Amino acid sequence: MSCTIENKVTLVTGANRGIGKAIVNSFIKHGAAKVYAGVRTLEKANDLVDQHGEKIIPIRIDYNDPRSFKDAADIANDAEVVVSNAGILLEAKVLDDSVIEQFEKELEVNVYGLLRIARAFAPVLKANGGGAFVQINSIASLNSFTNFSTYCASKAAAYSFTQALKSDLAEQNTHVLSVHPGPIATDMADQAGMDGMGDPADVVSEGIVTALKDSDFHLFPDTMAKEFEAAYRPFAKTIIEASTSE
Repeated sequence: MSCTIENKVTLVTGANRGIGKAIVNSFIKHGAAKVYAGVRTLEKANDLVDQHGEKIIPIRIDYNDPRSFKDAADIANDAEVVVSNAGILLEAKVLDDSVIEQFEKELEVNVYGLLRIARAFAPVLKANGGGAFVQINSIASLNSFTNFSTYCASKAAAYSFTQALKSDLAEQNTHVLSVHPGPIATDMADQAGMDGMGDPADVVSEGIVTALKDSDFHLFPDTMAKEFEAAYRPFAKTIIEASTSE
């Protein structure tokens, strides 16, 4: 199901920085009617409002506050494209004393947050003709990096749920896109010790626009991600995409 951004009402979580901010900018560039900018506190969207004016509608979505998802869905009840982008990355090895505590924090945001936004906005998308649901996953969903084992596990779970959503939401004509970036030049990458590494965030945001138009399920947008894609593509095509075909 092809989905263009032009004239669409969109919503992006984690919109105030990094990949989320780049997605907002790309959606506006490609003619979105408006963007609900999901942020934990409304003032975090001030820079986007200053840049794009009335096309930006700040909306509170806090992945640690389950109620905020339903409140947001009530407000953004005209959304046609929803991007679940917000996430956290914590450092923990499997045998660290903090591993369970860190994993629980990442599950709350990276996994339960996905489930909450999908459950809140699936009826909205259905009411508005189907549209699209975009989940920002990671190449970490395919391979565990030892210092970030909990993050990788949380992203693997999110990717699994994204596959299930593809099948479930196809019934209401909602296209699902699973995005798997590698290192991107954002604050999160800096936090992970990859200062100055990675492609710019707009390779992800522009890739999303193209992938939605092309009806793709997977997007591996950047240099490292494409290396993963080359190895993963045969399996993805014959197993993942075939078993979740619309």
